[in-house]
Order: sequence, then C-alpha cells, then structure tokens
Amino acid sequence: MFSARLKNLISLMNDNNIDVAVITDEDNIYYLTGYYDYLHMDFGRPTLLVVQRDGSSLLITPQMEAAMAKQAAQVDKISFWNDGAGDGWRTDLPIFIRNGSAIAIEPLIMPQLVQKYLSSLLDLKTFKDISPILASMRMIKSQEELQLARHAGEVASAMMVAGRDRIADGIPEFEVALATTQAGTRKAAEILAAHYEDSCMSPNTHFLQIMASGKEIIKPHHRASTKIMKIGEPVFLCFCGMTNFHRFKLGFDRTFWIGEIPNPRHAEVYEVAVESQRAALEVLRPGIKAEDVHAAYSQVIKDAGFDYPFRCGRATGYSFLENPQLVTGDKTILAPGMVLAVDGSVTLEGEFRAQVGDSFIITNNGYEQITHHSKATEDIILS
Repeated sequence: MFSARLKNLISLMNDNNIDVAVITDEDNIYYLTGYYDYLHMDFGRPTLLVVQRDGSSLLITPQMEAAMAKQAAQVDKISFWNDGAGDGWRTDLPIFIRNGSAIAIEPLIMPQLVQKYLSSLLDLKTFKDISPILASMRMIKSQEELQLARHAGEVASAMMVAGRDRIADGIPEFEVALATTQAGTRKAAEILAAHYEDSCMSPNTHFLQIMASGKEIIKPHHRASTKIMKIGEPVFLCFCGMTNFHRFKLGFDRTFWIGEIPNPRHAEVYEVAVESQRAALEVLRPGIKAEDVHAAYSQVIKDAGFDYPFRCGRATGYSFLENPQLVTGDKTILAPGMVLAVDGSVTLEGEFRAQVGDSFIITNNGYEQITHHSKATEDIILS
C-alpha cells in the first residue's frame, strides 16, 4: 500500500517536472511510507522524507527512532541523526538533492528551520509546491483506509455513549472526559486485536475532550473542566479530535440536556441545527460540488433568521483537515471514496449554541454513515 503510494507520487512528480520533493508533514510522511513517530518539530527534531524523480526515497529521522523506522518505513534508505552530532539532520540532505533543479516542498507547513536551510543550500528564491499533489492523492481513500474509517466510527460511537451516560446533575465535566477516554481506548484495543497486526499502534485516545456545559456552551472548542454540571443545562460533546483510530480521524458531535430543556427557544435552535444537517445530507452524493452541500445547510440556517454559518464540514483521513472542505468557494466534485464530516450548527449570540455532526463515506450512489447516535429530542434529554 505505502510503496504503491510512493510510486504514484513519483509518477505525478514526473508529470509536473519536479526533480525532488522534500516532505516534512508527519501525516504525509505516514501516508507515503507507513512511518510515524512522536517527535517532530514540537521537540525541535525534524523528520524529512526526500523523494527523487528517478524513484529513490530517503527518510531522515532522529537516531532514537531507529527501531521504529527500520520496522515501519517503506523507503530505499534511512538516515539517522543525533542531537549535537555533526551536521545532524542536514548530513545526507545535500547529497540527495544535489542533482535537482526543480525542488518541491510544502511551503505553508514546512518548518521554517528546514525551509531556510534548503533556501541557503540551493540558492533558490522559489520552490515548487508539492502540497496540492499530495492533497489530491489523499482525497480518495483506499479500501484499507475506508476500513479504518469504519473502525474509527465504532470507536467514536463508543465514546459518545460513554460520555452521554456520564453526564448528570452534580458531575464535573472532567468525569465525562475520563469516561469517553476509557470507552474509546477499550473499543480501539478490541478492534486492533481483532483486525490489525501492528502491535506498535496505540489504542489510547490522546486529545483533550472538547465539551462545554451551561453558559460555556457558546464556546465551540471549550475543553472539559472542573465545572459541575447542573440539571437543565445543555451539554455539548465533540470527538473531532479524540476520534483518532490507527491515525485515521473523523468528526462527530452531539448536544444534550440534563433532565429538561428549560428554554423553549433553545429547543427551537437545536431543531434548526438538526434540520441544517439533514438538508446537507439530502444533497450529499457523488457528482456534486463540495460548496453545494454547504449551500443547502446554510440556507436552512439563514432562512431561520441566523447569520451566515461556518463551513458545513470537511474531509478527514490521516489529518484532521483534508480536501475538500464543504464551504462556499470549494468547487471540488465529490467522488466515491471520500470521507467527510458533515455538521449542523446554529448560534444564538452570547446565549446558546447547538451542534450535531457525523462522518460519512461517499459511495457510488450516495453515502454511508459511519458515526451513529440519535439526534431525536427524546434521546438527547438525559434523565
């Protein structure tokens, strides 16, 4: 799978007259080679993938990751470097790119440290951009990736049930986060044991739980805190960061209430959010533009008297955000094999916010839903 992707990239490099591609994004490196680590620039340690037009590939990564790299990376050569030893990650890079005149990088996401060195090394004022090529390659998922997406949906659904069951009067938000983490980890471990041989892939969730209750619900990315939830309060649960199974990401969120919905206006807003997602799903299918999904969703929201909303959704995969995006201006034609998060959301400024969201695989005739939890009013009021 990974070697086939590298061959595809090399073919596209030839089509676009690119001699050498230097790739630093960890998700792109994993997509192309199967190698992943947990260092990268957060710890000041670059990992680079260098691909030549003739088909040669070089992985440059810290020495401490040697065991993992040798086991996982499907490349021709691996160059290890150590902190403070010689030229570090720069040692083999000049040799591998010396015959290239057309060098492609990821200009918007490549660490400045690496980009500055390449500029000085090559005396180039401009580089070609490999990002659109990689983004296009990653839009249509392989059958292996689609299976990962379905399994990620099972993990997300298990987390949602556990979180819902822990929401109650008198319970602090962080207890909900603990419940979702345990449920997601156990479900992921179960699936890994049953379907995957890679013993290095961790089942543990590793993202701060996005949730908000009461007055904090207007904050879309509020993290679980020590706040005590109370009866009558709305509670928002989002798993767009925590759903990360075998490196595959999804979007998934719901709004609940504890015991009752004391403000009828908030119930009406919630129904508009649900309806906006339903409108998006009515047009979600292959052959239409990404922006058309957003248009259907946003029309419901604007017709209900609310402001123009943020994007309806986005593609996901090995990254949290991929192409296309379901937003005005994205004219990408949806195709079978894409994985998309599709939301419905409405905000009463400064007062209340409702959001529901799920993930879907685009099929030949429509879509396959891969996250599941009821949005019916009787099911989101928790007793």
